[in-house]
Amino acid sequence: MRLPEDGIVRIGCERRRAGRMTTIHGLKSAELLDTAAALKRRCGTGGTVKDGIVELQGDRREAVLAYFTALGRRAKRMGG
Repeated sequence: MRLPEDGIVRIGCERRRAGRMTTIHGLKSAELLDTAAALKRRCGTGGTVKDGIVELQGDRREAVLAYFTALGRRAKRMGG
């Protein structure tokens, strides 16, 4: 899936095997690891960075959206 690079952080959720995975698109490569670590601590869950996308275990869209809103970043949910 190709997303526009317009500075908006996009937060989605996918089904993976037996659970859900929250995905965060639109971050610059320099901030991927720091953001992933901060979100894993904030949400109390595991996660990783793959191919420029932050992945968190579970459906954490609301917590991630609140995190970016508190930082003053433009963020929105993807999908339904």
